[in-house]
Amino acid sequence: MAMLGRKFFERDTIKVARELLGKKIIRIYRGKRIEGIITETEAYHGTGDKASHASRGKTERTKVMFGEAGTIYIYLIYGMHYCLNIVTGKKDFPAAVLIRALETEAKPLLSGLASKNLVVGPGRVCKFLKIDKKLNEKELSKKTKLWIEEGIEINPKKIKKSPRIGVDYAGPTWSKKLWRFSV
Repeated sequence: MAMLGRKFFERDTIKVARELLGKKIIRIYRGKRIEGIITETEAYHGTGDKASHASRGKTERTKVMFGEAGTIYIYLIYGMHYCLNIVTGKKDFPAAVLIRALETEAKPLLSGLASKNLVVGPGRVCKFLKIDKKLNEKELSKKTKLWIEEGIEINPKKIKKSPRIGVDYAGPTWSKKLWRFSV
């Protein structure tokens, strides 16, 4: 399958977050291929988005969000779980999509049956894919051994929209935005 290039990620963050559903994420770790179908994402869009790490401007931590689309942004939460984000939009506009969940086999997703092969939660996604801070600021590519390919087509009517998780601190305007997408 074709690897998604920078142009896919240079678009509007909300659109990218929706369209990543059904795409296949691949990680090569110690010579082994690990993969899953993306089933849940969240969008973070610009300095005005009070739920975004970039809401306070460019810092050492957030400078990656101001970079090139298709760049990997990894951060640590609760001092123990890594989270995987992909930078989106135009350079110097801080935006990214958080990968929240995967399905390790596509058959249940395609059939509509409940799956026992879900990896739910951004920390678990990183554990499953063997991702840590070493990939921060790297480009999604075969060279970095983490990339995203075309996957299965998702019917837009099957996509659920809901508020992002754990961002109540951003106030009701931003915490209630329906920028979490799932299938």
